[in-house]
Amino acid sequence: MAGELSDQIREIAEARDVPESEVFERALERGLRDLWEDLVLGQYFDGELDREEAVERVGLSKVERAERECAAVEADFEWGLDA
Repeated sequence: MAGELSDQIREIAEARDVPESEVFERALERGLRDLWEDLVLGQYFDGELDREEAVERVGLSKVERAERECAAVEADFEWGLDA
């Protein structure tokens, strides 16, 4: 797997004409941002953060999307119970 990641980093760097270190840095930033959003939204749904704080930390669109996704999962679950 490590070799595969190195190959992917190298290929992206060549395609974008940037150093491999920049590709790695961007990947790390993107991954950390995703992890941060998951943490904040999890805390919101667990009741550890109120909606206003979650919106402040990750933005309204992310919170609204997560709410829609949660509602869809709940609706599917309810539908499954009634089937």
